[in-house]
Amino acid sequence: MDEVLVTGAFGRVGTALIEHLSDRYSFDYLDRVESADHSSITADIAALNDIQPAFNGQDGVVHLAADPSTEASWDSTLRNNIVGTYNCLEAARQAEVESVVFASSNHVVGQYETELAPELYQKGHGVVLDHRTPPRPDSFYGTSKLFGEGLGRQYVENFDYPKRFYVLRIASVRSPEYDHPYGDAERGVAAGEFDRGSAAYRRAVERMKATWHSRRDLAHLVDCCLSDESVTFDVFYGVSDNATRWFDLEHARSVVGYRPEDQADEWNDPP
Repeated sequence: MDEVLVTGAFGRVGTALIEHLSDRYSFDYLDRVESADHSSITADIAALNDIQPAFNGQDGVVHLAADPSTEASWDSTLRNNIVGTYNCLEAARQAEVESVVFASSNHVVGQYETELAPELYQKGHGVVLDHRTPPRPDSFYGTSKLFGEGLGRQYVENFDYPKRFYVLRIASVRSPEYDHPYGDAERGVAAGEFDRGSAAYRRAVERMKATWHSRRDLAHLVDCCLSDESVTFDVFYGVSDNATRWFDLEHARSVVGYRPEDQADEWNDPP
């Protein structure tokens, strides 16, 4: 696969792909804001006619464009996540794009964490959520991602294109400055939300040590999907090989060859 369109390219996930995969793929970038560093197509994912030309000639699409907040309003979620994902798939169908990699979210199953935390952040919790686990979204955002998963399955099973749809239920990806298991805790300190060493700080570390998905592991997982031709539809969890994670890695390992390099438990202090 050579030509790949990345929607929502200049957010946390998109910049990780640019950083780690731009030497492997000929990326085109679509975002509603311009970048000073990369030429791109500026368009709103909610406007099908505006985004459709960007899909022509593409072998694959990595669909990241969305309102990423669990606090997003229904109106924003409807426009950016639900209509936007429909537009992405419809544009891919019209342009005969082979493969779509969809940035879903751990919030599709987020209610399990709501129910089981904070014990879920400790070793020995015994919880494993995999591709067969019934969804339990925790927000309009989580529900919108579940909609996107279902719509992708509908497209690959009912239309000629796209032929493959990869769902990535991504956990905690952060900006380069905070790309480590202490990232959320240190960001909280920088924002004045709590002090380093406080109970809130320790709780943020415990959660991130379970859910961290390093930027290079994320890019590797996307690469595994873009390189694959065996899947019609499947669901994989996006997380590094953390000792206290509750998201399954074995399915991604066996199906697309995902081999994460990073482990949160190797970190005892922030950088």
